[in-house]
Amino acid sequence: MKSNCETIKAEDFCFTVTDGTHDSPKAKEDGHYLITSKHLAPYNIDFSSAKRISDEDYQQVIKRSLVEQWDILFSMIGTIGITYLEKNTNIDYACKNMGIFKFNGDKDKAYWLYYYLQTPQAKEYILGHLRGTTQQYLPLGSLRDFPIQVPSTKIRNNITSILRSLDDRIAVNIAINENLESQAQAIFKSWFVDFEPFGGVMPEDMREVPLNELCEIVTKGTTPTTIGKHFSDKGINFLKAESILQNHSFDRNKFAHIDNDTHKVLKRSIIKEGDIVFTIAGTLGRFALVDNTIIPANTNQAVAIIRANKNVISSEYLYSFFIGNWHNEYYAKRVQQAVQANLSLATIKSLPIFVLSNKDMMRYNDLVTPICKAMKANEYENLCLSALRDTLLPKLMNGEIDVSKVKI
Repeated sequence: MKSNCETIKAEDFCFTVTDGTHDSPKAKEDGHYLITSKHLAPYNIDFSSAKRISDEDYQQVIKRSLVEQWDILFSMIGTIGITYLEKNTNIDYACKNMGIFKFNGDKDKAYWLYYYLQTPQAKEYILGHLRGTTQQYLPLGSLRDFPIQVPSTKIRNNITSILRSLDDRIAVNIAINENLESQAQAIFKSWFVDFEPFGGVMPEDMREVPLNELCEIVTKGTTPTTIGKHFSDKGINFLKAESILQNHSFDRNKFAHIDNDTHKVLKRSIIKEGDIVFTIAGTLGRFALVDNTIIPANTNQAVAIIRANKNVISSEYLYSFFIGNWHNEYYAKRVQQAVQANLSLATIKSLPIFVLSNKDMMRYNDLVTPICKAMKANEYENLCLSALRDTLLPKLMNGEIDVSKVKI
């Protein structure tokens, strides 16, 4: 950072710095959300598995943990350093075991700290102040003492406006994909629930076939350590359940890696372009369509690989059944409870899939395939935008790039 910056502790830069509740209030089915760091995604919060609590607990027991617009949430334990800036106005959740940088509505300061927390110097500070052995954590005191380099307001706002323009475009693509998914769901319901293209009646030539009969393989992976192999710092992408997001994209920051020799040994679980990956242990039912941006890749036993037989059916056709939530009720009734909830491969394979006549399948594919391809194109654009932002961010923050010369 340039020499004309001053260094300010976070507790002096923010309105206040606190942490979320450490209490565990009772769950209430229709209550307010209580999230933890595992619910933080790069650009949104995944509420699908978050606990709900009563209004009384929400308003009284965990009052200090309520989240407001322009608060920054920061994971302090487990996967440390995940940051989320709350931009929304209608907020109905609190957080647990997370740091909260509060700004009392000061949007400009909030954006500066949000981006500063992603700089190399911020990450160095975090690594230098971790505590714990079994599970590392960053103490609240270290969060309050976090040294923040702060230039003039004008420079600050110029830098954040550049970075925000990239993030705003990413957010637009995410919203477009949500709309495209809704369109795909409507098309699926029209064809396979309401049978609208067939006058509201299931056509006689529509067959119900087990998923397995439409696939080359339906399998799952293996953790390398179970066969005496180890993870690497870099190399082949290795997917875990947490790598697959609720919006059917991939969190590449949560990929592990294996070397090429291990990848060859784990040949059963090599992932290919066009595969559908589906979580079958832990957080069940997350899925994504694989494209070439993550290949080569492999996975573990918490993720099923569903590979369509292209001579029989397209990947997009099968994928539309998952987008259409056709699987939800069928799999929910067949979940096995052990140390953690899981679905067997036999259950995955047995999912009944409607198969259309060749003529009708072509008509249906003509509707859903462009939607799937558009969603993947938006994901790829976001990957490129994120890479550009991550390249620019440290250079802008340390003054290596003159903000007046950057055009986005």
